[in-house]
Amino acid sequence: MFYDRRMLPPRNPDQILKARGADTRPEGRFEMHRRERESDGWDIPEEAHLLRTEVVTEQPRSIITRNSSPDIAFDRSINPYRGCEHGCVYCYARPSHAYLGLSPGLDFETRITAKPDAARLLERELARPSYRPAPIALGTNTDPYQPVESRLAIMPGILRVLRDWNHPATLVTRGQTVLRDLDLWAEMAAKDQAAVGVSVTTLDAGLARALEPRAPAPATRLRMIRDLSRAGVLVRVMVAPVIPVLTEPEIEAILAAAREAGATTASMIPLRLPHEVAPLFRDWLDRHRPGMAAHVMNRVQAMRGGRDNDPRFGHRFRGEGVEAQLALQRFRLARRRLGYREGGPPLDCSRFGPPPRAGDQLSLF
Repeated sequence: MFYDRRMLPPRNPDQILKARGADTRPEGRFEMHRRERESDGWDIPEEAHLLRTEVVTEQPRSIITRNSSPDIAFDRSINPYRGCEHGCVYCYARPSHAYLGLSPGLDFETRITAKPDAARLLERELARPSYRPAPIALGTNTDPYQPVESRLAIMPGILRVLRDWNHPATLVTRGQTVLRDLDLWAEMAAKDQAAVGVSVTTLDAGLARALEPRAPAPATRLRMIRDLSRAGVLVRVMVAPVIPVLTEPEIEAILAAAREAGATTASMIPLRLPHEVAPLFRDWLDRHRPGMAAHVMNRVQAMRGGRDNDPRFGHRFRGEGVEAQLALQRFRLARRRLGYREGGPPLDCSRFGPPPRAGDQLSLF
């Protein structure tokens, strides 16, 4: 089932929302029923309470997810968390919460599932005789360095396994907790086995706070780029998503700031609004930028064939039409002028193998 923003349920008056991207809990598209709040005059008044984040654990049987998408550069990934407390209202991963019977709205950013056994599962999968190495992408669905990671610390175990097995990895993040693991990323990068992408949506701190309420401020993300690059890690700045009217004017400024901070490669993706994300984003516009809402969505639809979203392979990450082409040309011209590389060097898979164990015979060569 799919809802436009006019069908979103109203905010629960008993809940106080602080730094949340969504405002309500629309049912996922697989739900057979909709629930609506309606007072019959007999309700007992309740004291409003602050909506807090809940974290539960999951014990999956495997940790590496495979994909065969023709427009994604990796074929395997690891996501230590389901849901993301950063609360980015435009997040394309929100619809994945519907598979859990949860709302892609507030549930996505307040009901997080963690996989604390990820490192053990990863080592078991790497040890299989049939396994063949290729870079593992971390954080492709939800951010592995979201706020809860500072407490649960799942990522260091994953990185140690990858380091010990000489297995290359890439990362997409906007979470400053990545700097806690800087030594591990630097150690892998020294062997050409690590690359990190840092997402910078806008340099406007106020806009970032509204769009991405619990993600680090733009200045912090530039510091992440600086610290990672100084440690020898190849850093890609991800100008994503590019939102017409709101962040699209900043393409050149973001690239310049990230280049000065040390980023060496760059990529750009226009705004995507799959499934339940479209009505949630439209609702956000009505609440935060009502005077721009129609203009923003008209420009979005101009890049998406007249629709809020175009899911077709080969189009979803690029868009189409004059609007998309102009933005891409501006990005490419600025990237060339600022001296970015067209792409990073391939990561090294040649040294992959099990780490030495106690009692193993040492090689003479």
